[in-house]
Amino acid sequence: MRNIDITDAIDKAPFGRFQWTVAALCGLLLVVDGYDVFVAGTVLPALMKEWGLSKPQAGTLQAWALFGMMFGALVFGPLADRIGRKKGIAICFLLFTTSTLLAGFANSPTQFGIFRFIAGLGCGGLMPNTVALMNEYAPKRLRSTMVAVMFSGYSVGGMVAAGFGIGLIPQFGWKPMFFIAAVPLLLLPLVLWKLPESLGFLLRQGKEAEARTIWAKVAPSARLDASDRLVFIESKSASASVIELFRDQRAVSTVMLWAAFFCCLLLVYLLSSWLPKVLQEVGYAETASLLSLFSLNFGGMLGAILGGRLGDRFGLPRVVVGFFTAAAVSIALIGFGLPAPLLFVMVFIAGATTIGTQILLYASVAQLYNLSIRSTGLGWASGVGRIGAIVGPTLGGVLLAQELPLQQNFLIFAVPAALSALAMLVFAVNAARRTATVTAVATA
Repeated sequence: MRNIDITDAIDKAPFGRFQWTVAALCGLLLVVDGYDVFVAGTVLPALMKEWGLSKPQAGTLQAWALFGMMFGALVFGPLADRIGRKKGIAICFLLFTTSTLLAGFANSPTQFGIFRFIAGLGCGGLMPNTVALMNEYAPKRLRSTMVAVMFSGYSVGGMVAAGFGIGLIPQFGWKPMFFIAAVPLLLLPLVLWKLPESLGFLLRQGKEAEARTIWAKVAPSARLDASDRLVFIESKSASASVIELFRDQRAVSTVMLWAAFFCCLLLVYLLSSWLPKVLQEVGYAETASLLSLFSLNFGGMLGAILGGRLGDRFGLPRVVVGFFTAAAVSIALIGFGLPAPLLFVMVFIAGATTIGTQILLYASVAQLYNLSIRSTGLGWASGVGRIGAIVGPTLGGVLLAQELPLQQNFLIFAVPAALSALAMLVFAVNAARRTATVTAVATA
């Protein structure tokens, strides 16, 4: 009779077809999620024109979905710790795809805002649960990389939104951008069929037969005898209370991650909501302004993958501090009247170090907490970040309404990136101290 620790076994096992399937399915879900989030930025100029919205009103309208994302992260993260990742992901996916489709039928800002709020609930809940699931099935040596690769689907969704916006909005208006959401609903049966449940969750629920079936796919060469038992060894209890996030010397780390999430998501949604509109106002054509959104998300995709690889090699905290520092510089330079090619380079870097770094922050949270509270930790970090996401478009609308010089606006926009770099520097120092303390206790 053997007791097989699934966490240790996954860390030692090769990354095979089953793990790639998990990464591909979660990445595909996040493509749809990213499309839903970034489609709002592509249609914002058209909405402002059709409904006669001022910049502050437009910023508030954008915030409806972000309010939903905040509540979705806070609700569906802890809920998935209780009902399972797979059910949580399926509920969230159905919620935001259906609501996005319905937003295309809105005839007023109020109707649009309500549908966007409901869609936000699903988007906010999907992110932490896909990260938690991928984090569980990826071996430790590849964990940051695979979470980043999976989450790059979010940026791909943003690029798809920009691409469709360039092709559809000038000829057909903004509504078809939301009708496209009917297509991803066809993916739901595939998700329910192929996406596995968390092994740790199944074992905690006493469903060892289901866990053994999945384990046979995770490690097909490791045959189980009838007497062998799969076990999930964790030093903590299975409590999913938010109080658990501050125990075991995690208080400073939790607060610093929350601060970084707040500032990072403020930047992501500030830029994705207002960058096309700002560039149109300073003289760029509609197509060129939407290409900036494509460049922003393309940078986010490559930045996440590069950051994940660097994080596995040098440690995520160091990489995140460097990325946020680069974000502050690139965002500040966008407002200096650069030639078009250099402007798009700065937008690309800004995307790599804000959207890409958002993904690295999710990976940092997933690695900080044990499985029993991982979705709770991801949900709360994401929920706090959503407050920043709400502030971002609203702040952008208010600032742009003041008609400040473009250079001054982007210098202000760079401040949250600098604050994020500082918060993650504190996180890195505290993480090093915590690791040293744990090592000292273990060797005592």
